This record gives sequence, C-alpha cells and structure tokens, in this order.
Amino acid sequence: MWTPGTRFTLGAGRKAGPGAGHDGIGAMLGFTKKSGVNSEAADRLRGWTRARFALTADETVMVSEVACGVPGCPPIETHLVFWTERGRHHTKIFKPLAEVTEDDLPPAFMKNALVVLDGADVDCC
Repeated sequence: MWTPGTRFTLGAGRKAGPGAGHDGIGAMLGFTKKSGVNSEAADRLRGWTRARFALTADETVMVSEVACGVPGCPPIETHLVFWTERGRHHTKIFKPLAEVTEDDLPPAFMKNALVVLDGADVDCC
C-alpha cells in the first residue's frame, strides 16, 4: 500500500487496474514499490530532513534520484522536496542517493530560502 514518501517506479510490462496483483492507486497506475538500498537511503534522507528542518509528521517529504543529461550536470542527482504551510521547499544534492550524507543537507537556517515561489521555473517535481 502507498504511504507518503514512498518511492515508486513504473514496472515494465505490468498491468494497471483491478486484478493486476497490486494494492492502492500506485498499482492502478502501473507503479511498483522500489526496495533495497535506495529505499533505505531515501528513508534515511527523509528522517534527516525532518530532523534538520523541524518538520511535523503531517508535512510531506519527497526524495527522488534523477538522471541529468545536461552538459556539466552530474549524471545522477538527488532531489529533495518538502511541503510546509509556507509552500514547497526544494533543493538538489549533486550525487546519487546512496552517497548522500546528513552533511549534504542545507543548514536549518536556510529552510525559508528553499521555498519555491509561484511561477518559478524549477526543472523537477
């Protein structure tokens, strides 16, 4: 079953909808839950983010690993997004999710600087 912060990926050759052998809306859309090292790393990063920015259990934290094909961009980067009453906060960490450490997070005092303003052109999320 899907829970906030769960990372899903499209499963090749999977049928969506009732009887497809999955549970929840993610299954209906043909998504499957990722497991293993990246799932553990994502959970760890979500925990560090909640602690660093004093987030409540009701505030959503999303972690994703994104391949970048733009020249000069790291081949794989980690995107961190969370929502508070102030809006959506967004930052990128220029390394694969499995290599991210707690020290890679922005300092707590930058929380408000991470808010994405309406109409801002952010190439993710």
